[in-house]
Amino acid sequence: MKPNILLITADQWRGDCLSAVGHPTVRTPNVDALAREGVLFRRHYAGTAPCSPARATLYTGLYQANHRVCQNGSPLDARFDNLALAARRAGYDPTLFGYTDVSPDPRAVDPQDPVLTSYEGVLPGFTVGQILLEHEKHWLSWLRSKGRTEAFTRDVHRTEHLGAPPVYSSEETQTAFLTDAFLGWREIQDRPWFAHISFLRPHPPFCVPEPYASMFAPGDGPAYARAAERQTEADMHPFLRFAMAVQQKSSFVQGAEGPVSDWTAADLDRIRATYYGMIAEVDAQFGRIVAALRESGQWDNTIIVFTSDHAEMMGDHWSLGKGGYHDGSYHIPLVIRDPAASAAAGRQVDAFTSAADIMPTLCERLGLVPRNHQDGHSLLPFVAGGEPERWRDAAFLEFDFRDVVNGTRETQFGLLSDQCNLSVLRDEAFKYVHFSGLPPLLFDLKADPMELRNVAEDPAFLAVRLHYAEKLLTLRAAHLDQTLAFTELTAGGPVSRPTL
Repeated sequence: MKPNILLITADQWRGDCLSAVGHPTVRTPNVDALAREGVLFRRHYAGTAPCSPARATLYTGLYQANHRVCQNGSPLDARFDNLALAARRAGYDPTLFGYTDVSPDPRAVDPQDPVLTSYEGVLPGFTVGQILLEHEKHWLSWLRSKGRTEAFTRDVHRTEHLGAPPVYSSEETQTAFLTDAFLGWREIQDRPWFAHISFLRPHPPFCVPEPYASMFAPGDGPAYARAAERQTEADMHPFLRFAMAVQQKSSFVQGAEGPVSDWTAADLDRIRATYYGMIAEVDAQFGRIVAALRESGQWDNTIIVFTSDHAEMMGDHWSLGKGGYHDGSYHIPLVIRDPAASAAAGRQVDAFTSAADIMPTLCERLGLVPRNHQDGHSLLPFVAGGEPERWRDAAFLEFDFRDVVNGTRETQFGLLSDQCNLSVLRDEAFKYVHFSGLPPLLFDLKADPMELRNVAEDPAFLAVRLHYAEKLLTLRAAHLDQTLAFTELTAGGPVSRPTL
């Protein structure tokens, strides 16, 4: 029998924020239970940030170097295959609950079409079960139907002070809204289904109702990965100095004013406690989904992929949000539970895996071949309890910081738009950060796991820096689009062989 497929993304969830991987504070009993029945990938990384570029990698199996979604609002080239289109070829009607943040290719749309006025388009191939966009109007309408007559704007997220709960209850969150929509839809399905639930939380604004608002105390949690002073952090690199200076409180707390740099260490402790509560709230709603699948008898025929699009700095390096090159922005959770691979239940994988691996994994599981080159590789050998013949030995990350509309960053750094990018190669020993137009960075992760000392200019590390620069160049060359490169026309017709 064809399996059901449930792909869940919880936006901006850090990979270390699972009790299953030993977090000292966060408790995620429902995701942990999923991991005990599936496979948990401990070194899973987003390909890039923010939302649109990260999701483009997740949905297409391509690195940013190939899909070229550089910012929220960068169009996704219509020629690329994606997991929703692939699911249709497998006989599913893939249905979305939430959002995909995919900007459509404007070349195929009339210039007057309002779809071109927002980056929050729907990935081609998806049927919409319940949309949830940044303005949250659909959720706000639902709130009003529950008696929250004041819920007309996102000001419902305003709180009396940092860490205080909002006016809505734990049964009225955006997560509950999407969970209810999915559960109602699932009840009327009479054939195998493919659903993508794209939860907004724990994405800002940082607030959460009780009991989660007071579930964690400010100061609880591991030590922050950061220098003792903000200025020390900012002085490490021109990019950091600029990125830290422009962060605004309003991006993270509804109604807050001023720069993030005005928040004290104690303020960041309060925000982190709220963030942990938001994770607990998502975990609880995920528990409702698991319970419903078990009760309906569908649990044993449902493949579940639980992950995020990117992570969250959450006070590391005195920053919030995502971007740049630190692990806090890119290390994300991944749990895959396939009832057909129960022999590997409870396995934890330490190999470096990428968001680009999700598309080829689902394609292989459904017996499909992607219609273009893939930068990712199938994770099914891990899920089945084995090891692939060859696998990457490092994480590869990218971040593009161009400003197409205003050119602010180009002016700031004196760069062309296509120079406003960085690439990261990160293995167990070192992290190398290559900027197209700015100085590189190198961190000795064994001696400096918090990435506080840049040794790129240290003569003792110049050979290491060269090694990683060459390794990064080789990786970029190996991932040039291979869609037709393994095909050759001969007298007997086209000859093709699969990429290795």
